[in-house]
Amino acid sequence: MTAHFADRLADAIKIKGNCVCVGIDPVYSKLPKAIIEHKDLNDETDLPVAMDAIFEFCTRVMRVVAPLVPAVKINSGFFERYYWEGVENYYSLVQEAEALGLEIIGDVKRGDIGSTAEAYAAGHIRNCEFLDMEHIVAPDAITVNGFAGVDGIRPFADAALADGKGIYVWVRASNPSAGIIQDFADANGKKYYEHLAEQVATLACEKQYIGAVTGMSNIGMVIGGTTAEQTQNLRDQYPHINFLVPGFGAQGADAQSCVKFCKADGTGALIPASRSILYAFDNPVYKDQFGEEWEKCIEQATVDMIAQVNQALAERA
Repeated sequence: MTAHFADRLADAIKIKGNCVCVGIDPVYSKLPKAIIEHKDLNDETDLPVAMDAIFEFCTRVMRVVAPLVPAVKINSGFFERYYWEGVENYYSLVQEAEALGLEIIGDVKRGDIGSTAEAYAAGHIRNCEFLDMEHIVAPDAITVNGFAGVDGIRPFADAALADGKGIYVWVRASNPSAGIIQDFADANGKKYYEHLAEQVATLACEKQYIGAVTGMSNIGMVIGGTTAEQTQNLRDQYPHINFLVPGFGAQGADAQSCVKFCKADGTGALIPASRSILYAFDNPVYKDQFGEEWEKCIEQATVDMIAQVNQALAERA
């Protein structure tokens, strides 16, 4: 295993033959009937029971997709809503994903400056160093809010680098109203997200953050695939940057838009999908084919997304 996150991620993409990342955003009420109707898992109002159901679902999803994709993205918000039980569940899933050999993106979007940023980084990206817990690992990369500027990004980047990990700075969101703020332009016409991307890239290209094998930084950017028409120039503009490109599927971005952030060899980006894969068993396309075999629905949805992304890459070439 290579020590630098960007080098390791490129290896994982090449080994699996795709840059698809499955998002783990579980909602109890949307889980398969086989789980939420189970006698030990059928009470959403009972915190431990709800957490057991979600953990059962998420671990089974990851076991299905682990042979197919290089990475998963676990969204901490869907676990934090369950208080301490949820936080424990989140970190337990990180350990499960690590055991499956997946690259793990912790979607936490933390951001602050100084000692607070360092504390967030210690809790979210550094591997555990407490006695008898040295085996506990944190995600391979996390998402970071870049609103505080370089002072708020560097503590996360440095903490990540210490353990061979990475960060993705949230630069241009995928939701419709994000443009009201993030596309706001200064007197010279430079948009807010462009200015933020420039600041991130300047930091990311400092020598210590660059991987020796790929020449890519361990500091990446989150750029919504739904914005590709405006933002695709960032790929050529910042060749040393890895992109995390949300928006595929339920949010409306297609594979052709998302792969614009990939390099010619298919590396340089991860394209996550959550709802369209997690709840594929509710999609008539898969339900008609596999019935109540919900894991097969998820597997086929993942296979289909990989095919779409790889086809889009081939057509772009």
